[in-house]
Amino acid sequence: MFDIGFLELLVIALITLVVMGPERLPEAIRKISLWFGRLKQILAKARTDIENEVGMDDIRHQLHNEEVLRELGEQKDQLQQSIEQPHKEPTND
Repeated sequence: MFDIGFLELLVIALITLVVMGPERLPEAIRKISLWFGRLKQILAKARTDIENEVGMDDIRHQLHNEEVLRELGEQKDQLQQSIEQPHKEPTND
């Protein structure tokens, strides 16, 4: 989404340092970090609520069960094929 490289971040940091000054910069960084932390918590809670509302756990369990059943069916087919094939005994020449 954003294509910001190291050089751009360095320019932003220098401009911020000049504008805010070294006295207020640590406090500003602390506040921004708190805001990002709170935003992450809010987004995580919203995601959890949405997943619970939609029933994602049930969907995940159902998909897992379907995968296990499909694998069992494939193994059953392979076993039946190996049983149905006539066994050739080695010949002594």
